[in-house]
Formats: sequence, C-alpha cells, structure tokens
Amino acid sequence: MANPASRPQRAYHQDYICRIRYENNLPPPPGSVKLLDIPIDGLDYYASPGFASRLHRSQPINIEADAELGMPIDLVGMPGVFDGDESSIQAPLIPPPVHPRDKNLLRPLSELGKPKYQPGGISFLRRTEYISSDVARARSEAASKSAPKSSGPKLRKPVDTSKDDPINVLRAVVKGFDIAHPEDAYTGPDTKDNIKGLEPTPAETEAWNNPKHPMKSNLKPVDFYPILPDLEAVTDTGSYMIAKFTANPTQVIEKHDPRMDVGMLRPIEMDDVAIAEYNAKLAAHGADPVRNPHPGGAPFNYHFFLPTDETSASNLRKKLDVHDPDNDDPGLYTTKNKDGKDIFRMNQQRVYETGRSTAADPDHAYKEVALALHDDVDEVADYSESAQATNGESTKRLGKAAYYYPVMQKMQLKPHRSKTLAQLGVTSRVEDDDDDRKIDALEVVVDDLNETEKAKRAEHRSALLGEVVDEEVTQLSDA
Repeated sequence: MANPASRPQRAYHQDYICRIRYENNLPPPPGSVKLLDIPIDGLDYYASPGFASRLHRSQPINIEADAELGMPIDLVGMPGVFDGDESSIQAPLIPPPVHPRDKNLLRPLSELGKPKYQPGGISFLRRTEYISSDVARARSEAASKSAPKSSGPKLRKPVDTSKDDPINVLRAVVKGFDIAHPEDAYTGPDTKDNIKGLEPTPAETEAWNNPKHPMKSNLKPVDFYPILPDLEAVTDTGSYMIAKFTANPTQVIEKHDPRMDVGMLRPIEMDDVAIAEYNAKLAAHGADPVRNPHPGGAPFNYHFFLPTDETSASNLRKKLDVHDPDNDDPGLYTTKNKDGKDIFRMNQQRVYETGRSTAADPDHAYKEVALALHDDVDEVADYSESAQATNGESTKRLGKAAYYYPVMQKMQLKPHRSKTLAQLGVTSRVEDDDDDRKIDALEVVVDDLNETEKAKRAEHRSALLGEVVDEEVTQLSDA
C-alpha cells in the first residue's frame, strides 16, 4: 500500500480580490455665494410683434402653395351641383370594394407593430399548456404508429344527400308548423295539396314549449305574438314608403305637430332630362352592379301639404279612422269650397326633392318590413274571411299579433333649391317653379274605394294568402 505522504500535492490557483471604495467629497465653499445681476431686457424684444414681422419678411416660406392651400373649393367642375344634384360631393351609398393592396392600411391598431414570434423548438420559452399539448400529441402519434394497420382501404363517411332534396326541405318546413300547431298537423299520406312533415324530436318540442335565450338562460319570454300580414291595410301598390325629412318641415319646435300625422305628398311629374338620367343609371346598374349601385326609386319632387290648423287635422284623422263610429259625420269637414261642398283645406308648405333613395328588390319584396304589435283580448281575426271582403269595408279590429307591412322604398326629402339658384342666375332649370305656382292648396274629400282600387287590393290580398286571382279582378286592377 502506497504511502500518502509520497503522493504529489495538487496545486490550486486562486486570485486575491480586494475592492476598496474611496470617498472624495468636496468641502463646503469657504465664502458666501455671490449672485450676479444679469440684465434680461431681450425677452421684451423677442416677444414684441415687430420681431415676428421682421422674421416673417426675412424668412420667406419655402413651400409652394396655391391660392386655395391645396383644398379646392371650386364647384364649377362638379357635375350637377348647381342643378340641385349634390351626389358628386357626397359619399356613395354603397362604398366601393377595397383593393387587396389597401387592406393592410385598414388593419386595427392591435395588429400593428412587430409580429409576435412564437418559438417552436425552444421548450423553456413556451408555456406549460403548449408543452402538455405537445406531450399528448406525441403520445397519440406513438399509439397510432404502434397500432396494427388495417389491410383494407379507408372508407369515407357517407354523406346524406337526402337533406338537400326539395321534398325533404318542404317536410322540414312543415315540421315547424306542426310543432307550433300540433292540432292541425297532417298525418295522412302525401298528396298534391298536403304533405306530411318530419317527425319532431322531443328536444325540438321542448324548445318550443319552453323557449330559452341562446346566451342568457335566466331570461324568460314575457309574451308571444304571431307574425301576420295586415290584410285590411293593403294598399293599391301592396307596399309602403318611408320618407324622412332632412329638416323640420314645420315651424313647431317645442312639441310634435299633430298636422304631420295627416300630411300629404303629391309627386311632381319628372321632366325628360331627369327621366333620361335615371334610366341611364338603371342601365349602368344592370350592366355592372358591382361598380354602379342601384339608383333607388325614381327621384321625384314632391309638393308637401298640411291642414290649416290642429282642429282640421284632428277631424281628418277621425274621418280616416274606420273604427270611429262618427267618421261619417259631415260636420267633421271644416271648410266649404266655392261650390259649397264640404272639404278639408290643406295648404302647400314647400317643394321637396328626393335626396337619397333606396328601393327594395322586387324578387325580395319582404326583405324590409315594418312591425306593429297589437294587444287585444279577442282572438286573432280569420284572415281567409277578411280577404274575401275585397270591398275594403270590413271594420273588424285587429287581434293580438305582430302585423308586418312591406317597405318597398325609403327616401330622404330635402328642400328644393332650384328656385333660389335660378334667381341667382346659377342655373336655368326653372320648370319646377311653374309647378310650384300651380297648386296652392288641396281640397280633400274622404270617399269610399272605387272598383279599380278594390280590385288592386284584392289582388295583393290573394297574393299574400296564396290564392288564385280571378281574371275579372286582374282586368280591373290593370285598368
């Protein structure tokens, strides 16, 4: 056994480090602080207006700017602006599509800056859930590799094409009505007029009997309204128009003017130039609907009429209300014309022109509708019997339901300014001023519908109910 003393000693190298921090604080000053009085008269010089004027004269502007400073306000080159058409200085109703190269300029602020780098192969820079998901994925891949492979070909899951069959789609629609009204469900064989709906599942029946909010389960419905057409309010055109004034059309500001409830708009016949421009816009839209939006309804000008006072407006409302028992009282008329006939006099306020207008697609007549909720203790009226009363004399009140009214056109009315521009000599279109002088007031008399109006409304009612219209009714409506 070797002697430990005879083994060579192993040397260890070690540096001696000694850090010493010396302080070198300055001694306090031996004497008191001496303050010098420095004149600051130059501040008044630099703050005087004369200095700024001399600086402006000595330093010329180093930019080239036109008389309008880069913001042209000349309206001469804009088409139609002096004829009352301000479409060239307004934003289009339908904005054009964004070019793919400009989409990066529309990114939100959260996406700006340096892209976030997500390391893929560095484990200590990743979150725990990522590591756990990688482990689970690695285990599933290892299990799939170790599992024996099937020798047969992989079969694709069959697709049920019967769901797209028109008959199956119709059965699914009928199923919704059967769930709502199980007492009227058709259970017989399929015929030309009747088809049996699909069998509802218990979950679908439970969802109908106990409806729940899709996101807030604690909410409960307060009431239910069936959605029905108001057959008694069908117009000659079968639809309604929504008109919005850009400014208050009356002088009443503090409250609602009741005369507005019975105000009347009388369209003015369009001139040949306006008709040609409108037809050109329609043709351009038909050729390229993407670049040329639909011009909307015809840009008519309108005379706006209001009753003389609030009493006339109230009596006119009673006269138009078919549920009022005194609507046939001749004493409701407030004025007599020169022939001694009882009338309602409505004075013209001013002429309005169509600003912006949007028209509904005829193929989608019910894309936009107005809803009116009616609460009534009586049952909902029988609409098949109401539709047969084509004379429009039915006065049965509406039952409890949400009645819809199709809206075919929405327009914005703004005051017509051609007369003012013509007086200034800016435009020569003064043909509307002649119409302005022709009608000062309307003599309104409320009367029953004639045969042509009854036929038109009967045709629209039959279309709502899916009934066939007689040829005689169609001939009357086309008359």
